[in-house]
Amino acid sequence: MNAAPARQRLDKWLWYARMARTRSAAARLVSEGAVRVNGVRADAPARAVKVGDVLTLALPHATRVVAIRDLGERRGPALEAAGLYDDIGGSGD
Repeated sequence: MNAAPARQRLDKWLWYARMARTRSAAARLVSEGAVRVNGVRADAPARAVKVGDVLTLALPHATRVVAIRDLGERRGPALEAAGLYDDIGGSGD
């Protein structure tokens, strides 16, 4: 059995967690400055994130603040994706 990685690419995590429809859309969110990790604007889609990091996402119709609970292994159904994070704030919906 393989141990889970301690870190994961930000764009991949966003896609696995269903914060973006495609991985390229996730990378675009980061590149456009719409994602902050622990209060600091993410500078690249390849930036590594880990369990416990807090992400602030400026999405088109809402701002979401989530804490990473787990790193994904695949893009699964919505219920599985929701297990990757805890919603801790935000506006809209």
